[in-house]
Amino acid sequence: MTIHRLKRTLQTLLLSLAVAASAGAGEAGFKVIVNASNPVSSLTKDQVSRMFLKKVQKWDSGQSVVPVDQDANSPVRAVFSKDVHGKAVSAVASFWQQQIFAGRDVPPAEKAGDAAVLAFVRGNPNAIGYVSEGAATGDVKVVPVQ
Repeated sequence: MTIHRLKRTLQTLLLSLAVAASAGAGEAGFKVIVNASNPVSSLTKDQVSRMFLKKVQKWDSGQSVVPVDQDANSPVRAVFSKDVHGKAVSAVASFWQQQIFAGRDVPPAEKAGDAAVLAFVRGNPNAIGYVSEGAATGDVKVVPVQ
């Protein structure tokens, strides 16, 4: 095999790996969840974003919305932030730094992983959270987001 042919084969292989890696990264998803007793049947991305940014603080029932985030380094949080807020996790963190500095509000509680978010939502009738697409959500309600 000539050097030129070897280079071309290596470039093709690297390109294929890069395409496969980016396709795999885009497949990770999330599910928005609420307590099983919550009457909400669907939400828009804007509603979810506003709830997690604490711009909407009450459910239609008048009860306080209690959002819970995944850990800042969580891959599902990165997907959620990009899809729902249209921003990277770092941009959302910057928003919260400004809110804290101005004395307006504090960010939602953070939980380390799907199991902790599920437990929090299960135990709080006003909670809203998100978990990985593959997480078992039998005892909480998955809310379609449009």
